Amino acid sequence: MNQSVPKMPATSLNLSVLKASCSACSMHQLCLPMGLGESDMHRLDEIIGRRRKVPKDSLLYRMDDAFTNLYAIRLGHFKTYQVTPGGEQQITGFQMAGELLGMDAISTDRHHCDAVALEDSEVCEIPFARLEELFGTLPTLLHHFHRMMSQEITREQNVMLLLGNMRAEQRFAAFLINLSSRYAARGYSSTTFQLRMSREEIGNYLGLTIESISRLLSRLKKQGLLRVANREIELLDLHTMRALAAGTETCS
Repeated sequence: MNQSVPKMPATSLNLSVLKASCSACSMHQLCLPMGLGESDMHRLDEIIGRRRKVPKDSLLYRMDDAFTNLYAIRLGHFKTYQVTPGGEQQITGFQMAGELLGMDAISTDRHHCDAVALEDSEVCEIPFARLEELFGTLPTLLHHFHRMMSQEITREQNVMLLLGNMRAEQRFAAFLINLSSRYAARGYSSTTFQLRMSREEIGNYLGLTIESISRLLSRLKKQGLLRVANREIELLDLHTMRALAAGTETCS
């Protein structure tokens, strides 16, 4: 069915229709159910409200929206961004299937950014109040959630390092290596993947102009480090690309 499911009172939700169980989801080892037994997985399934389709370029939530749900990305890709006082968009991250959106709002009960689908996507809504109740009885789930939050903090710190100390080529190589490792964790190719974001969006995220991104792509192609066909990227020399990202190699 192509149409998104309308909001309904919780008492009338037909869970078997609105969602697949966590255990049947291909992303479950990357998401909250990691390490849970069958009975505990069933308890988590019971609190997930619905699957929600988010069409390309549509908002999942806005900055300052009240926080009620976390969103586990089941299909697709998202970007998060803030709007500067000057009215410009600053991209703060790109998210893909198996990752959680909305953790930024836990401390203040308000979202600190906008989240927009980069392609037709689907998320599982997880009411946070009910999830917190489960944490009290499922220490494995709480431990994994803390792990995910730690990974998010580390990712934000790495972005700060990217923007503060790295040369343009190093920033771009680190961005591609990061995507490579995340796709590999999902069972996809680590060397060939589609860029779901535009060159302009990549430049915005990395603090580079779109012209700089195009020049870097051309330079890396000329050096035989990658192949580019529209938005498809093939990394031809992962070892050298990792060295570029680490700053132990330079682009000639």
